[in-house]
Amino acid sequence: MLAIAWRTRRSYAPQIDASASAERQKGPPFALGIRPSHDLPIYNLYSAGATASFTPDVFGLTGRRVEQQQALAQNQAYQLAAAQLAVTGNVVHQALIIAAARQQIAALEASITADEKTLALVRQKYTDGKLARTDLLTVQAQLANDRALLPPMRQEVAVAQDALAVLVGMAPASFSPPDFDLADFTLPAELPVGLPSALAERRPDILAAEARLHAASAAVGVADAQMYPNFTLSASVGTAALATHSLGGGSNLVWTLFGGLTAPIFHGGALTAQKRAAIDRFHAELALYRQTVLTGLGQVADLLRSLGHDAERVQAERQALDATGDALHLAQHRYALGKTGRLPLLDAERREQQQRVSYIQVRAQRYLDSAQLFVALGGGWWRDVDRLPGQRANPARQPSSAAVPDRRRALEPSQ
Repeated sequence: MLAIAWRTRRSYAPQIDASASAERQKGPPFALGIRPSHDLPIYNLYSAGATASFTPDVFGLTGRRVEQQQALAQNQAYQLAAAQLAVTGNVVHQALIIAAARQQIAALEASITADEKTLALVRQKYTDGKLARTDLLTVQAQLANDRALLPPMRQEVAVAQDALAVLVGMAPASFSPPDFDLADFTLPAELPVGLPSALAERRPDILAAEARLHAASAAVGVADAQMYPNFTLSASVGTAALATHSLGGGSNLVWTLFGGLTAPIFHGGALTAQKRAAIDRFHAELALYRQTVLTGLGQVADLLRSLGHDAERVQAERQALDATGDALHLAQHRYALGKTGRLPLLDAERREQQQRVSYIQVRAQRYLDSAQLFVALGGGWWRDVDRLPGQRANPARQPSSAAVPDRRRALEPSQ
């Protein structure tokens, strides 16, 4: 599409072509001074020369076509950026899922180990007649429930690893993902939240929708310009002779000048219908552009609220984890002093591991929402783009208003 836009831009310049021909004819070549007679001659005719043609852009037809193709090229570039941003966001998403699931599996395995120790102790006390059978069944049910949580978590890790392999362009069977850990990820000190206008300059899907709107506006101008006359200027110069050695002679010089005008008179309403259809397409693209902007703003608003709620949940789960940890330390201290039995200690260990699983879940959700927010804000894709159609990317800052199509032109169908 960029090549098409570049080719269309060349329509502003004149076109110059060279030509040469060799013909064998029968008849009087009037241009060479041979008069007709009853016995028409058979002769060879050689010619060589150059032709220049130019179509002045009097009513803006060429200009709007160039503008339309440039906007379509920008649309494709922004769509590519949006696809790259989506892939990057999905890679981070799958990596976080793997890291969180691995930590949850480790906590569940520790909890299962504590359940097994508890079950062995309860079984011994039941055999000695110190506990009822209901106590034994309760501990067995707890162990079974904890073990039932492991297969879904391992499946979640396997699915995320396969998805990550696909995202990096490899077959799952030949891909070994890194051992991600939540400790390897850090939250940003400051979220890049800006004004809605800045969001419209950063999100590639919004920029793509704006480029399509710009192209639709230019299409209205093209349809309008087709309703006016079209001018053509051309000139040619060359030589023609009956023998090749005579082509360089000055007496064989031929030239032409041509000026033409083509104006639509009657097309059965086709031109008016084309313009009306272009205006309708513009309004449709305008509605899609507004919907894309509102959807982006809604996503950012939802994620900002989610991050606020995530922070509250992380704080509450952290406090609960600290409380269960203190309870475990107290149980360990009492057991060391001989003031309590082994069973309360194992129960405290189990509660601490369960609370750790909950804390890992809410912490991972906070990371996921933070990554989604970066994607919703555009993700900094412009820092990795060397050039977009008609513009240069600045790696030091976000795009300025000059880096996006002119909204004032795009929002009004020029004619």
